[in-house]
Amino acid sequence: MVIRRMAFLRGPNIWTYRPVIEAIVDIGILEEQPSNTLPGFYERLTAWLPGLIEHRCSVGRRGGFLMRLRDGTWPGHILEHVALELQTQAGMKTGFGKARMTDEYGVYKVVIRTRDELIGKTALESARDLVMAAINDRPYDVAATVARLTEMVDQRCLGPSTASMVEAAGERGIPHIRLNEGNLVQLGYGSAQRRIWTAETDRTSAIAEGISRDKDLTKELLASCGVPVPEGRTVSNAAEAWEAAERIGVPVVVKPTDGNHARGVSLNLNTQQEVEDAFVAAEREGSEVMVERFIPGQEHRLLVVGGKVVAATRGEITRVSGDGRSTMAELIELQVNSDPRRGPEEHLPLDTVRVYENPVTQLELARQGLTAESILPIGRTAVVERTGNMANDVTDRVHPDVAHQVSLAARVVGLDIAGIDLVVEDIGQPLAPQGGAIVEVNAGPGLLMHLKPAVGRAQPVGEAIVKHLFPASEAGRIPVVGIVGQPGDVLTAHLVAWLLQLDGRVTALACQDGLYLGQRQLSKGSALGWESGERMLINRTVQAVVLETSARHILAEGLPYDRCEVGVVTAMPSTHGLEEFYVRDAEQMRNVVRTQIDVVLPSGAAVLNADDAEVLDLADYCDGEVILYSLNEHNPGVAKHRAGKGRVVFARESALVLATGEREIPLANLSAPAFSRLMSAQAGDARAPVLAAVAGAWALGVSPELIRGGLQRFGEPVRAPQAPVLQAAAQ
Repeated sequence: MVIRRMAFLRGPNIWTYRPVIEAIVDIGILEEQPSNTLPGFYERLTAWLPGLIEHRCSVGRRGGFLMRLRDGTWPGHILEHVALELQTQAGMKTGFGKARMTDEYGVYKVVIRTRDELIGKTALESARDLVMAAINDRPYDVAATVARLTEMVDQRCLGPSTASMVEAAGERGIPHIRLNEGNLVQLGYGSAQRRIWTAETDRTSAIAEGISRDKDLTKELLASCGVPVPEGRTVSNAAEAWEAAERIGVPVVVKPTDGNHARGVSLNLNTQQEVEDAFVAAEREGSEVMVERFIPGQEHRLLVVGGKVVAATRGEITRVSGDGRSTMAELIELQVNSDPRRGPEEHLPLDTVRVYENPVTQLELARQGLTAESILPIGRTAVVERTGNMANDVTDRVHPDVAHQVSLAARVVGLDIAGIDLVVEDIGQPLAPQGGAIVEVNAGPGLLMHLKPAVGRAQPVGEAIVKHLFPASEAGRIPVVGIVGQPGDVLTAHLVAWLLQLDGRVTALACQDGLYLGQRQLSKGSALGWESGERMLINRTVQAVVLETSARHILAEGLPYDRCEVGVVTAMPSTHGLEEFYVRDAEQMRNVVRTQIDVVLPSGAAVLNADDAEVLDLADYCDGEVILYSLNEHNPGVAKHRAGKGRVVFARESALVLATGEREIPLANLSAPAFSRLMSAQAGDARAPVLAAVAGAWALGVSPELIRGGLQRFGEPVRAPQAPVLQAAAQ
């Protein structure tokens, strides 16, 4: 079984709206050997991958794929399901896949959904090797393959905090673009975008973040506003630490000023030796060390988003129980690190306890007269960790006074998203009367403790952050116009962009002859691909985008946007030159081009050439409005559409007419001298491209008066959008 080539389709494509790997797979002589003819194959494959029972396949129910496997299916189909299962086992669950025969004997297109190109390709290659091992009854190390893919998922995919926001945005229909290999993500397009980086946003003030890192300044600002905080000071050595502890009064806390995940934090210290040892431990974790008054109670982390408390967790003290024979290190491994919530991976809410590497843990044991090698008697318990184990959701118990105090703390520091650490006996009671205090304000807080609490209900914190960035009335979208047609037909794209620019929108254009921002050409040559489209969509100044594409680019890359406001099809492209994609007849081309119409938003419109019967047939695939254009006002499709009160643009000899049902708006006489520049902008009859562009602009709410003026002045230099001037000229 040979994988001839693989392509990563990063946007909407002929298979689905989402990114996929499309592989051309030659199964050779296996075309004559479906799965039910291969002795022992079913048993070996299901033993290696028992999770395949969850695959519903075309049967539509659990175990459906296994039914197909028993009854007989071909290796291309099996390859699809095995690759998907390997991704799922590696922590990247995706359920979409297809396997389709081509017109070449034994050659299939195998498609799998993936969130990362390299992971998807590796999963397919590994699946090929695994399937061939099962066919030939050879050993195969499934665990090693899953481990390798798991490591790739951890390294290459979005972290859980960022992923929660991206998923919440997707539920709202807000598009996203990953801007680097880390967690920097753009939500929305163009001028409507916001950016997130883990739990920070483009609304997170750098000054506020700097204040939060300065623990002394933070406490000073909070105290000045009446927020209860513990007394404390920054120290530079162990002697100063004990001096500060004496001045404050023991017990005290020693911690790094810029640590995270409670690393280096020691609580309830009473003696000089404890304080000095804690200073050494804290200094290893941060640049400065702070000593502050110990607040009795339980530690809590409250998440504040946009001035509101959206989640709260309570910490727990980690203990082990003695068995009379195991050392403390062994007990920690058996009773603590065996917890499936613990581990070094980013998706796990609790860290592994490394007793030999963590001086704070060693100090905690020493205070109890223990070491890592001590054997704990039966019936005795020992504290391993006092901090950092935020595991219990208490969101529903937060008292309004506590919520007010932590929200005030976030506002005082200036953070739009903040993790507020406080210590209090009972989160359900007011803060001050029980002696509670806010001990830290953190920028960029981790969200995993709220997404995967050990006890209690997970909180929709990603949704809260997306709501903060995008109020209910906003979807992060700007008008996107997608155009598909024949090579050389570029006037439509230029004219739509021109009309939108004159309507007052900073408009980007990527088309066959270059990349443009307003009237400035940024690059020459074809700009039909993914890279050019994404370049325009990430530009913060852009208020509208016109992106021309081709059948080849849809097949090779997918569309560079998830949905569009207007999808224009000017002609059904030829299949010439697409043989490498196994596209050879008109019916296949229709499936390719309908991708442009499939992505039209319900609030948008498809603009279709009614003079091309194959293009006209695409109207049934549009979720939004359909606007037709034609050089023949008596076109049967146009007449039928008008009878249904649909909108059309047509030519009546040299006159251009807009119509909604029976109501007509004469727009322009294209044979008049005022339109000579426009009509000579493209070789041959320019009327059809003009009609398509007019329909596209009309679909986006550009007024007929402005369209008329824009047609007259097409190509004239303008300094800035001047719609009122053009409207006056048109009148």
